[in-house]
Amino acid sequence: MCPNDTKPEYAFIGRSNVGKSSLINMLANNKKLAKTSATPGKTLLINHFIINKEWYLVDLPGYGFAKRSKKEIARLDQMIRGYILGREQLVNVFVLVDVRHEPQAIDLEFINWLGLSSVPFAIIFTKADKLTGAKVRANVEAYKRKLLETWEEMPPYFVTSSEKREGRDDVLSYIEQINNELKNG
Repeated sequence: MCPNDTKPEYAFIGRSNVGKSSLINMLANNKKLAKTSATPGKTLLINHFIINKEWYLVDLPGYGFAKRSKKEIARLDQMIRGYILGREQLVNVFVLVDVRHEPQAIDLEFINWLGLSSVPFAIIFTKADKLTGAKVRANVEAYKRKLLETWEEMPPYFVTSSEKREGRDDVLSYIEQINNELKNG
C-alpha cells in the first residue's frame, strides 16, 4: 500500500542482485533501512521510506526475478508497471545497472519501456569498486554507445559504489535539484 501523501517519490529498481538495497542504505545513511540479502529477489513489495520529511525513496522489487513462478512473476510485473505508470507522486525512476557487465538485454528493454512510456528516469551504475577506474569508464562508455544506437541523447547517469560511498552526493544533489524545480514550479 502506497502512502496517501503528495510528497515526491523517487523509485529505485534494477535486476536481481544489482546492489539496490546497499545503494538505498548508503543514500539514506542507514545500513538497516533496506534489507540486504545474498539471495537475489527478496523485495516483493513496494517499500516507501520518508527522507527528511520531504520526499520518499521507493524500493521496488527487481525485474528479472530469480526463482519465481510464472504467476508470481506476472503479479510482480503488473504491480511494478502499475506503480510506475499510475503513481502521480512518482517524479523519477532510478534504474540500477551493474557496471561490471556489458549492456544486458533485460536492462535495455526496461530502459526503453520507460522512455516509450514517457517516464522520467536516470541510470545508476552500481558496484564501481569492483573494477578499476579505467574499466568502469570503458564499461559506462560501452553502455552509452549501446543506448545511443536508439536514443537521441543519454539519460542522466551516475556511477556509484555503496562500499566506498561513491556517487552518494551526486545522486542526492540530483534529487534535491528536482525537488527544488517542483517547489518553484
